[in-house]
Amino acid sequence: MKLLNLSLLLMVCLTQANEDTLQLVQDDELKKLLKEEPIVVALFCTEKNAESCEEFESELAGIREDFIDMMQGDGWMVKLLNSNLASQYSPKTDVPVTVMFRRGLPVLYDGPANGDVMLETFMRCKEPAVKELSDSSFEHLTQASSGATTGDWLVLFYTDECEQCDRMTAVLEALACKNKGRSNVAKVNKQTHGEKTGRRFELGLDNIPQIIFFRLQKMYSFTLDSYDVETLNNFMSGFYKNMPSKPVPIPKTPFDDLVQMCVDYLKEYPALIFCGIAVPILLIAVFLWLLRGEDEEKTKKKKKKKSKENKDK
Repeated sequence: MKLLNLSLLLMVCLTQANEDTLQLVQDDELKKLLKEEPIVVALFCTEKNAESCEEFESELAGIREDFIDMMQGDGWMVKLLNSNLASQYSPKTDVPVTVMFRRGLPVLYDGPANGDVMLETFMRCKEPAVKELSDSSFEHLTQASSGATTGDWLVLFYTDECEQCDRMTAVLEALACKNKGRSNVAKVNKQTHGEKTGRRFELGLDNIPQIIFFRLQKMYSFTLDSYDVETLNNFMSGFYKNMPSKPVPIPKTPFDDLVQMCVDYLKEYPALIFCGIAVPILLIAVFLWLLRGEDEEKTKKKKKKKSKENKDK
């Protein structure tokens, strides 16, 4: 294992001596590199976008030394061809995909093949920017219903089973980095630590991305099918005005939250709820039928006994 890791790092070092190219690695080699190095830039290419990929590769190779110096020696740059991992970080794989990993956390670069822009973006996005909110922190940080003094918030509500939500990690990090200082980007797990917040906005239990933009005590739901950086950034920048707005509801009372939870489960699991209601009713019906049968049997016995007594007389 150590010999393999050493050979991989040696290959990267030797390739970095070439000014125009990046070290070509496989998916498993990238995964190992991400576990060992704090900062890694990966360029994902395909045979179909080979020409434009050369432009990105040349620009990345040109800023490699400055990038490593600015990352205090912790920066690495590699290239992958026809990788199966590209779709995990970008919805658009027909063009070269550039991703910077910060201790494994990806941020998507969505700019042009320009070395100066790349370097500036990498430095600005060096630290994670997407905030993870919970039931206890959502209203305190966003101030969504009380008149936000913390700025606008784009929030993704997700579940652990939502694969599309997981693939949006790099996109959301890029969006948060792009809007740093102007607007906020956050996530809420409506299945675990943010379940009450999810019920507050009546989002149900669906395993699909649900995005809401909070601005000036109003909320705007993102209903488009494209989850790329450009579309989401345009939505935050002004396209939200084309969506219906709703006043931000205040947090639900414990009773209202319980009612909403029942409604959510009724919508998501109608068969289960039906069984939960039908089984007790059926048991009560059987019990009443048995009880009625016992009463009828007792009545018959009494009549029979009385008839016998009359005959004896």
